[in-house]
Amino acid sequence: MTRGPVVRLTSAKRASEVKHWLEDVDNYALVKDSFDATSRFARLTKLHINVAGRLLYIRFQAKTGDAMGMNMLSKGTEQALNKLSEFFSDIEILSLSGNFCTDKKPAAINWIEGRGKSVVCEATVPGSIVTTLLKTTVHSLVELNTSKNLIGSAMAGSIGGFNAHAANIVTAIFIACGQDPAQNVGSSNCITLMEPSGPDGKDLYISCTMPSIEVGTVGGGTVLRPQAACLDMLGVRGANKETPGENSSRLAQVVCATVMAGELSLMSALAAGHLVRSHLKHNRSSVNLAPCAPN
Repeated sequence: MTRGPVVRLTSAKRASEVKHWLEDVDNYALVKDSFDATSRFARLTKLHINVAGRLLYIRFQAKTGDAMGMNMLSKGTEQALNKLSEFFSDIEILSLSGNFCTDKKPAAINWIEGRGKSVVCEATVPGSIVTTLLKTTVHSLVELNTSKNLIGSAMAGSIGGFNAHAANIVTAIFIACGQDPAQNVGSSNCITLMEPSGPDGKDLYISCTMPSIEVGTVGGGTVLRPQAACLDMLGVRGANKETPGENSSRLAQVVCATVMAGELSLMSALAAGHLVRSHLKHNRSSVNLAPCAPN
């Protein structure tokens, strides 16, 4: 997980001096010791530092066990900044969050550097299944994926939106499993790839790459009984005592795998021309809902 505060120095030169100081191995160790001392689980792993004028943006990246970790990062970052102030008395902490994290907003840094869990899921679907069950062809799916998910998203200037509907799946799982639904913004970053596979190219290879799935299996909404029950069904509720972080990593894998299944389903419906028909058949219309009991 990451937290990116913004601090201000007296000049751009001074901001650069602080940046170079933090990039020194020994100085980084001092900051890391202060950060790590605030938690049993949070461990600082990296600093990503950028300068804008006399403003300094410091992206703290840390492991947080099975927690999503924002509170851990905030606590550790605050302590680390206090340590930094001991060496630079002229530093002014403007905000613990300077939008360099970046949390709940579209951002290229999350797409490139990752945030939370980074997962890649892949599968090979036999051509016979594509034809008989998905009612389309491998060629049609591959061509559509390129035209829609890759070129179409590029034409729209998308950041991390090279997919059909990852956000639908991510939001549903987040609500069911006690995650923060607002973090769907970054967690839905996904690129879906498809290509012909097999000796004769008649099978379908599909993958989903999701670099910033922000999930946890302890804290927050995971303590609510319905959400805890869903985590229990997945076998990931609570902290993994043997390997901290394993449960939250497993949940992220479930998210990515389910997104991939959703991508395959929607793309097949689009390729086959079945989207409208299926919506009309299965949507939540009065035909498909039980009548309400009279008051």
